[in-house]
Amino acid sequence: MKNKILNRLKRMICGFAAIIVCFSLFSFTSKNYIKKDTVVNNSFKLKTIIVDAGHGGKKTGAFGSYSVEKNVTLAIALKLQKAIEKEMNDVNVIMTRTTDDDVAFRSRADIANSNHGNVFISIHCNSLSDRRRTQVVGYKKGKRGKKIPIYKTVSVPDRSGKGPLLLVYSTKRIGPQIEALRENAELYEDKNYKDQYNGYDPDDPASVILLNAFKNKYRKQSIHLANLINTEFTDGDGRRSEGVREQVLFVLDHTAMPSVLVETGYINNHDDEEYLNSEAGQNEIVDSIVRALINYKKEVEQVVTQ
Repeated sequence: MKNKILNRLKRMICGFAAIIVCFSLFSFTSKNYIKKDTVVNNSFKLKTIIVDAGHGGKKTGAFGSYSVEKNVTLAIALKLQKAIEKEMNDVNVIMTRTTDDDVAFRSRADIANSNHGNVFISIHCNSLSDRRRTQVVGYKKGKRGKKIPIYKTVSVPDRSGKGPLLLVYSTKRIGPQIEALRENAELYEDKNYKDQYNGYDPDDPASVILLNAFKNKYRKQSIHLANLINTEFTDGDGRRSEGVREQVLFVLDHTAMPSVLVETGYINNHDDEEYLNSEAGQNEIVDSIVRALINYKKEVEQVVTQ
């Protein structure tokens, strides 16, 4: 009887010891696993930036007192091209236009997509429409000699707008961007996207989910880049800004990449027009955009630690 009890005790002790050893090994392994970070190398590289000078040819764009939008945007865009090539020498810059010739909106988006653009920056100048105002221009005699005012509605220039504005595509018109993603799937470096697209089926929930994921990804990146540029304008240059807004714009809707339209200032505001046409003002705008692009590039290319 005693032997049976002793044997049971031995088995219990051995089992308990085995549990302790296993627990110790597990704890040791877990600690090492927690301490040792897993480094994931992000293979994405920002290789191509599309620079778009708004308007051109007969489409002059907004007017100032002595200048027009198409000329200002081309001057800034050409400076931006040189600055990016100098400060970001591993990035290729593609221009949608380098002359006064007009380029159709669809062609601008096609240039961006066909050249594997990673970022699309469109340069524009803002302007406010004239305000309609009713004023008294004279009087006429009424009954008993009473004066009756004569009213006339006139257009009065609205020069109250001032400073830059950053625009990203609106969620109210997402169809064209999804179509651009579908049409240009072969341009992406993301293997999962390519593989999924090869068997794309509009009725397949998985395909739709994937396209929506890319759409949302590019939308978030567009907003983030717009905020980076806006911060450089306000904090770096001390300019008053109208911030970042959504707007339905064909050229942004049809580009399959993060896209931002930069309204560099109000050309019909005297102070802004002087700034936009000056070398100093154009260089400051360009430097702000380049600083934002450098920061954006660092973020999207960074090594991720898990």
